[in-house]
Amino acid sequence: MSRPDPGAGAGEPVGAEDLSRHPGHLIRRAVQALNTIWAEEVSRTVTSPQFAVLNALLGEPDIDQQTLGGRAALDRSTVAEIVARLTDRELVRWTRDEADGRRKVIQLTGRGEEVTRELIPRTRRMTARLVRALPPEDEAELLRLLTLLLTAHESR
Repeated sequence: MSRPDPGAGAGEPVGAEDLSRHPGHLIRRAVQALNTIWAEEVSRTVTSPQFAVLNALLGEPDIDQQTLGGRAALDRSTVAEIVARLTDRELVRWTRDEADGRRKVIQLTGRGEEVTRELIPRTRRMTARLVRALPPEDEAELLRLLTLLLTAHESR
């Protein structure tokens, strides 16, 4: 697919764009599909970013909030809000780091671990449903391309 020249047509009237050729538009639509399928297959109460936090804590208990944000690919304010919500729902708890009182150390509660383990197979079903139109080799290529795109933009 050729890339449009952002300077092309300067000073000329601009017609409507074919958004089916805009990756950003298609990614936005894919996110909408993901959110719909997530609610149907995984949970109406635990969001995908909340699950990312819970899953990170299942894999690496007792980590500080900043590290948790990195593991879940969430910015500082988003992870703080998610930790607060999950704490209110008694899915996680936090304590102050004994060595550095400014740091919060987060861990799953027993209920949080149970919920996370229940959601994992549902996320697998959701993923299978999301990509079911793709042959396996295209699914692998989609993952490769998304990873390449995200890596390029997250390194900024």
